[in-house]
Amino acid sequence: MGIVDIHTQNGLAWVTVNNPPVNATSTALRQGLLDAVQKVQGARLAILRCEGRTFIAGGDMSEFDAPAQEPHLPDVIDAIEASETPFVAAMHGTVLGGGLEIAMGCAYRIAAATTKFGLPEVNVGLVPGAGGTQRGPRLFGWEAAVDLACSGKLLSAQEALSLGAIDVISDDFEGALSDLAKATPTPVSKRTAPPVAPDWFAQKRDVLKKRARGQAAPLHNLDALQWAVDPYEIGQPKERALHLSLRSSDESRALRHAFFAERAVAQPAEIAGATAKDIARVAIVGGGLMGAGIAAAFLAAGYTVATIERDQPSADAAQDRVRGLIAGALKRGKINQAKHDAQVGSFSVGTDFGIARDADLAIEAVFEDVAVKNAAFASLAAVMAEDAILATNTSYLDPRDIFAGIANPSRCVGLHFFSPAHIMKLLEVVKLPATSTDTLATAFSLAKRLRKVGVLSGICDGFIGNRMLAAYRRAAEYMLADGALPRQIDDAMRAYGMAMGPFEAQDMSGLQIAQANRRRQDATRAPNERYVAISDQLCDLGRLGQRAAKGWYAYSPEDRAPQVDPIVTDLIVQYSAQNAIIRQPYTQDQIQTQLLAAMANEGARIVDEGIAENDAAVDIVKLHGYGFPRWRGGPMFAAQTLGDAPIRAALKVLDAQSPGSWTRARRYQ
Repeated sequence: MGIVDIHTQNGLAWVTVNNPPVNATSTALRQGLLDAVQKVQGARLAILRCEGRTFIAGGDMSEFDAPAQEPHLPDVIDAIEASETPFVAAMHGTVLGGGLEIAMGCAYRIAAATTKFGLPEVNVGLVPGAGGTQRGPRLFGWEAAVDLACSGKLLSAQEALSLGAIDVISDDFEGALSDLAKATPTPVSKRTAPPVAPDWFAQKRDVLKKRARGQAAPLHNLDALQWAVDPYEIGQPKERALHLSLRSSDESRALRHAFFAERAVAQPAEIAGATAKDIARVAIVGGGLMGAGIAAAFLAAGYTVATIERDQPSADAAQDRVRGLIAGALKRGKINQAKHDAQVGSFSVGTDFGIARDADLAIEAVFEDVAVKNAAFASLAAVMAEDAILATNTSYLDPRDIFAGIANPSRCVGLHFFSPAHIMKLLEVVKLPATSTDTLATAFSLAKRLRKVGVLSGICDGFIGNRMLAAYRRAAEYMLADGALPRQIDDAMRAYGMAMGPFEAQDMSGLQIAQANRRRQDATRAPNERYVAISDQLCDLGRLGQRAAKGWYAYSPEDRAPQVDPIVTDLIVQYSAQNAIIRQPYTQDQIQTQLLAAMANEGARIVDEGIAENDAAVDIVKLHGYGFPRWRGGPMFAAQTLGDAPIRAALKVLDAQSPGSWTRARRYQ
């Protein structure tokens, strides 16, 4: 079978696409479709369908770095739309990007009940390039078109039917043909977009701008949608030109980097040829906030979970937490009642380690103390099978110490979840020297089933993510002592696209956590490394963050919004004076560049040391665990985009302000 196959029977021409895995609109597929338009002439209907698990689910992004090749997709769709033999899009799976644009060019649209529709180009920094923003409002209406193009939202078949965007929902494509309108509908491009109020676009722009946090693509898509007010022949060439120009933009390159990096890190070279172990039953030691989140994540993925707590009151509390998370998923519509009941039925809690006897995997989520964690694994190893996998959820501690004395160390691994564990997508998979490749393969298989992004890490203080975070925070606190203030730094990093600034983030997590890590590092800290004690002073004053209603900022009971506190400002200025530091002004650009340089340098050192497999692994950790803006690709890609010279210049400034405090990565020496 070719990439596009045609079979004619009883006056019907069945045009079948076979371009696995997602039937992307590659150059060859576009040519095949264009040829098919000519070959089906004379048939009563041409039914466009796809082999595999999905309809056409987008373009071939591997072609986006080269000039667009003929035949261009807009021309293919125009040919389908103008065909004397009407085309029927018979859709299943996901109908995305170019796939939805092709479907909109067909005369009729039939969809299986579980079909999803979307224009996800915004997620890779683009606008649709083959009429998506021009046919979209004409077929789906303005509200749905904005959701599709500007937010990347997926619509169900039922939603599309209610909007009149598809004709029939049926899993029997041939049987549904009789339900189509007898008269061929007006081509979508010839229809008129619905009228909108004069200020409608301005209102949408304000909402999108706040949500985008500096990303340009949502606003570009709104611009393109607005062109649909004009005739299609005017708007579509403008959309195409914008699409092609955006392919080479830094934002699109960064988002495409993130897309491919996610897929690359999920298959590290370390697990090539390894066999993942089947996991069905999971034991979790600890039912606090982290343990409950981990339990909820495994239950949602269909595992049977048993949580072990130290006493009955703690066990009861753990049960309430987990059931509360499951109930919350039901309330938000994430699961139905049947799945809710199944998850509740698959969960148990007890105080005896014996309930882990039949578990295939055990994860500890107890207090961050080596002795406590080691004791938990000793108890687990005493009752579990010798080949059952044992995983620590430690954030900073050395897993080698945690697993000391445990038999069969090849089954031991780090699974560092991020809080809240049932929501956050990142999972650092930490390899010990004795960890087998099959154990690592099992960890990555688990990550996939949990719908998380697994990233392989070696052992160092904080692994990849928290080690990067420590360098970022340290550079930010040096700036405080040298002349900046918390709000200025936080505002600069929010403007850069971060979910929040470093001091807002500390207040949310609690300043005592970072202080505990600093105390743990006191014995091994380099003697010449600069140490800024402002955060310690806040902790001594009981300013531990949001839960204490005061930290770097002040918080009112009614409002969690951080408010500048003159007490903190005075403390920072006094600290500079007491340490004979002449405070200097910082610009927003200086703050952003110096903090990026600190992150990129630390990330490069992590790669140099073999802790991370490559730059992509560092980027994915920061994107999915620490709020780094996806549209910048991650700190390593962002630094590469900015260029080595500005990064070296920023590192030179950091070195001058804090001599002996920074070690340059090889690439920046």
